[in-house]
Amino acid sequence: MTDSDDVKLPGYKLATRAVRAGQIRSQEGEHAEPIFLTSSFVFKDAAEAAARFSGEEAGNIYSRFTNPTVTTFEKRLAAMEGADCCVATATGMSAILATCMGLLKAGDNVVAGRDLFGSTIVLFNKILTKFGLDFTYVDSTDLAQWEDAINARTKMLFLETPSNPLCSISDIAAIAKIAHDNCALLVVDNTFCTPVLQQPLNLGADIVVHSSTKYIDGQGRTMGGAIVGDKKNVGEDVFSFLRSAGPSLSPFNAWVQLKGLETLSVRMQAHSRFALELASWLEQQPAVERVFYPDLPSHPQHELAKRQQCEAAGIIAFQVKGGRNEAWAVIDNTELFSITANLGDTKSTICHPATTTHGRLTIEERELMGVTENLLRLSVGLEDVDDLKKDLQRGLDKIK
Repeated sequence: MTDSDDVKLPGYKLATRAVRAGQIRSQEGEHAEPIFLTSSFVFKDAAEAAARFSGEEAGNIYSRFTNPTVTTFEKRLAAMEGADCCVATATGMSAILATCMGLLKAGDNVVAGRDLFGSTIVLFNKILTKFGLDFTYVDSTDLAQWEDAINARTKMLFLETPSNPLCSISDIAAIAKIAHDNCALLVVDNTFCTPVLQQPLNLGADIVVHSSTKYIDGQGRTMGGAIVGDKKNVGEDVFSFLRSAGPSLSPFNAWVQLKGLETLSVRMQAHSRFALELASWLEQQPAVERVFYPDLPSHPQHELAKRQQCEAAGIIAFQVKGGRNEAWAVIDNTELFSITANLGDTKSTICHPATTTHGRLTIEERELMGVTENLLRLSVGLEDVDDLKKDLQRGLDKIK
């Protein structure tokens, strides 16, 4: 865990912070950030070791919770989100776990949007309920449902916007006010947009979580996650959980993702531009029933998305005419799209959410979320868009 105040680069724009923030050069004077592949650190004497372990003196102790490469990644991402602190974790799911375990206790209630990533719902319903937490689900786009769901035990509101896979948009500022009026925290999963396209903390959220496996890495190489927020909730409470429980980001993965942050701005702009062109094309295809993409005027929260996000990122969901067989036919007849559930890659991917990312949910849960058997999710990469259209056309031509 690190405080990013000394390297926020105030006055500089986000793209500059993405390249420069967080780096403190060693005595070697390296230009690129080094990888500190070491499990522990040596102290000059017993007194320094005692001071480090007690917290009286800042410095590296053990790479489970203090490592210079991870520290640089944390400082850079915090600077990009406009936050005081960042705690990096092994995966996006461990970031959500650490947030809940660090900030909640048995008996607390969490109100969450029901259109979350499938693994997040499984984590909430199948694991965290064993520790006495209680979860209430609402339509993430309906402010009245958020208001009505809160009770005296509600300590956290949790949402994902845009949502996975339908790209629903939640009003962060309005939901933040609801949370704060009821003495609760608002946590926003910002994985789809990244700080390049959306900054929830500036809209009133208290904490942002990321799966840095996705766009922050950007090339499908490493796993990682992050929690970004203030010095108390993130810098003390969440960090305390990470220090003892150890869902830590490895130095190598931190170094890879540092390189990902450097190109994040240009990649997110390209992903968004290509995705909008592909989504507009899909809306014109006879075999397509409906397209879900926030930058399309047909999207139900289009105007909110335009106010809240710079652009709409690279995720498209669409329903084909038919059911599972037709959806699978589209997948199986593509040649260029990678059939994988990962997203945020330079390589475009395609998946069937009902049997992959949301396959562990009940049929009723999927129906409430709108994850139907004819739904497909695309993560639009950086290939030529005309080639992607031709690839999808092969599959769509199989639907009669």
